[in-house]
Amino acid sequence: MIETAGVELIAVTKRYGATTAVHAIDLRIPAGSYCCLIGPSGCGKTSTLRMIAGHETVSGGDVLIGGRNVTDLPPAARGTAMMFQSYALFPHLTCLDNVAFSLRMRGVGKAERQAQARAMLERVHLEDFAARKPAQLSGGQQQRVALARALITNPSVLLLDEPLSALDPFLRGRMREELKRLQRELGITFVHVTHAQDEALALADLVVVMEGGRILQADAPRAVFGHPRTLFVARFMGGHNIVEGTAAGTTLTLADGTTLALPESAQGPVRLAIRIDRMALDRAAGPNRLPVTLTAIEYHGPFLRLSLQDGMGTAHSMLLSEAAFDAHPAQAGDQVVAGFAVADSHILSN
Repeated sequence: MIETAGVELIAVTKRYGATTAVHAIDLRIPAGSYCCLIGPSGCGKTSTLRMIAGHETVSGGDVLIGGRNVTDLPPAARGTAMMFQSYALFPHLTCLDNVAFSLRMRGVGKAERQAQARAMLERVHLEDFAARKPAQLSGGQQQRVALARALITNPSVLLLDEPLSALDPFLRGRMREELKRLQRELGITFVHVTHAQDEALALADLVVVMEGGRILQADAPRAVFGHPRTLFVARFMGGHNIVEGTAAGTTLTLADGTTLALPESAQGPVRLAIRIDRMALDRAAGPNRLPVTLTAIEYHGPFLRLSLQDGMGTAHSMLLSEAAFDAHPAQAGDQVVAGFAVADSHILSN
């Protein structure tokens, strides 16, 4: 049985010459959990993953795996395996031999390593493709071969560097299910780098949002999406409209004079985040009422996405079911009201 291990980063820093890519971050990933590191390009997420793997040296701080300090250990001594974005399969080897390759390098006998490789191909539902070479496989099948090759070493932590980015949208959805199934069955820790918000929310037990080499929020998916702490997290993860104004107690006054009720008392400049899927299109909606102009309507099948603009020229969005829109139909150019409950908003920390 594969053993699992947690990962802990203590004040981990990565410098490339005069540039600091990762700024003394602290992070604890529980054993057996699925963690997604997410953020825009250049935020430090891949550097962080590679420092956990041992493929990048740590400029400062410590990396612990299973409570053991591995900061100065080579990749092979850490109990981790890494699945690269390119898959890096050997084109001249069959699927079976690709999966068995690391065991071959360890001196495992041919019969034993092929038996283990066949068992791992069965785990990823590719047992019928053992004799094929990578060029004879689809992108999703190649990814599963790469996944089997990483798992055959029985790692306690599997590291994945944007493993779904090369797949089309349909295959990405299928492979998300496959990754989550394998993680649950194996019970090992997965650390997965992605730039796709939907991917992180669908897969992770712990979502870590990074920007500028720092961790802005590390939380459960529902907390990161539903209650982002900062303006950057709210905008990057999506799903919220942002209004700015001046708070006096539980009242927020916007620049155009609109007043809104706040979920808690505050004083001075405040940014308020409002769930776009909790807003209602109603010319007499309440209790909070934000006068807006409807600028565009997009039909998405089960829901409609409305583009709005408030009195200060700030763009907003709203998601409505067909039934909710039909109850209060409108068209582009209409002056309407976006209503929302106080509980569906929260004050951002910065």
